Amino acid sequence: MSAEKKKELQVAALENGTAIDHIPPSQLFRVAALLGLEKMNNTITIGNNFHSNKMGCKGMIKIADKFFEEDEINRIAMIAPNVVLNIIRDYEVVEKKTVTLPDELIGLVKCNNPKCITNNEPMLSRFHVIDKEKGTLKCHYCERKINKEDIIIK
Repeated sequence: MSAEKKKELQVAALENGTAIDHIPPSQLFRVAALLGLEKMNNTITIGNNFHSNKMGCKGMIKIADKFFEEDEINRIAMIAPNVVLNIIRDYEVVEKKTVTLPDELIGLVKCNNPKCITNNEPMLSRFHVIDKEKGTLKCHYCERKINKEDIIIK
């Protein structure tokens, strides 16, 4: 068997589902927790510290028979922007997209300002993404800026 074939066999092929690729190794388990993988009954493969020409090292999650909704994708983008989602049907990648933060996040992030109306009234938080690369958000109501490392996801 060729060395190339052996490399391909490190992770089992997926018949139908989603492969989340190019996850920074330091964020892999945070992404897994955020998606609630421990509560799923699907077949899940998690791999970390795979060689990557693009990143040097990467993590990957494969989930059988799971296709993500927009809010789940936005959650991933908040902590690991630029990961690649591969949608797989009948062992073929039918769609490949790079996850990026949208321009606005509604109801996904808690404002860090205790005096913000979203922390004192029953209403959804609303954040404008002011820097997609750095992951900087700004609260629509109190205008507090939050950096990626300080984000509290609801």
